[in-house]
Amino acid sequence: MRILHTSDWHLGQHFMGKSRQAEHQALIVWLLAQVEEQSVDAVLIAGDIFDSGTPPSYARELYSQLVVGLHEAGVALLLLGGNHDSVATLGESRDLLSRLGTTVVAAASDDAAAQVVVLPQRNGEPGCIVCAIPFIRPRDVLQSQAGQSAEDKQLSLQTAIQAHYSAVFAAAIERQSALQSELGRKLPLIATGHLTTVGASTSESVREIYVGALEAFPTTAFPPADYIALGHIHRPQKVGGQEHIRYCGSPLTLSFDEAKQQKEVLLVDLNADGLQAVTALPVPRFQGLASISGNLATLAGPIGAAAAEGTFERPTWLEVTVVEDDYLADLPARIEALTAGWPVEVLRIRRQRGNATTQLAAEALETLDELSPHDVFARRLQQEELAEDLQLALSERYRRIVTALQEEAP
Repeated sequence: MRILHTSDWHLGQHFMGKSRQAEHQALIVWLLAQVEEQSVDAVLIAGDIFDSGTPPSYARELYSQLVVGLHEAGVALLLLGGNHDSVATLGESRDLLSRLGTTVVAAASDDAAAQVVVLPQRNGEPGCIVCAIPFIRPRDVLQSQAGQSAEDKQLSLQTAIQAHYSAVFAAAIERQSALQSELGRKLPLIATGHLTTVGASTSESVREIYVGALEAFPTTAFPPADYIALGHIHRPQKVGGQEHIRYCGSPLTLSFDEAKQQKEVLLVDLNADGLQAVTALPVPRFQGLASISGNLATLAGPIGAAAAEGTFERPTWLEVTVVEDDYLADLPARIEALTAGWPVEVLRIRRQRGNATTQLAAEALETLDELSPHDVFARRLQQEELAEDLQLALSERYRRIVTALQEEAP
């Protein structure tokens, strides 16, 4: 049984005002080709299929193209809800998509057996059993109690999520036993998740999802599955160095600090004895994107190097951090002059040492709708010369205030 593990597609994302439609279209074409070349039996997307709960029509169209393409290839598809996804949006077409070989698990269920999914091989025979666990919202597994401290809330949520995993895993073991009696062979077990685990390395495009409650889920709390397919973290990585617990990362570069990452999907091979191999399959870069830095005298070299990745029809997107000359009021005009004639487009200019006013002016292309409240607070806090412990204390207090407001909201 060969699974293709991917996550965090963020269909419909606008990157600083730029649509990713062409990139996602190219990604789908590439993925369908790889499914055939690599003899994949099933594709698993571990959350954040869409970038928002109200995806634009072209994002829904891309979603449908992926479903239909895999159905025509005879490949099963398992879709899990992420923190960016709307439960209602994913759920609206669940029954229809089930007729096309796609299983959608949008939210955690009170019925553990409902989250046990048997994925078939291409020949139609059962290939593996999945504990299909999407992003777990606190309200799905936990009732808020008055008077709890932040530490108590964190422990309660961690315990509730662990209990949910245990219940679904127990239902999967029961299903495994029944199928083994029926088929005469043991099916491997996979678990999924869309969360942050202890030791995971994030990037600036990853949102904090359990604000003020749970920073990271311990790896020891996962059930003993043969493979654990995770989403939410955009950087591909093994968790705690363990071969069977993996973030595949996002297939597209979703922030400038991911510009140097090699994006990938994972080919996961399993049989009756469990996990056999995990193979990283590099994803091509469909859009040039680079983060460069230097003073005005040295930026020409990095700009030229970045330009080599672009064309005038599809220029490389640039983030430029200016050092030493960051005090200049006409910096945007000077950067525009430096990049003239090159197949590049500057999306963001940073001043390394600028004060709050000039930094905000330099980042005028970045709008508030691209930032969460926590991003805004963190950016503002970085402009103050405060001790690290005071910054942490202020951040924690802010998180608690936002959490309280969210809980009070109708």
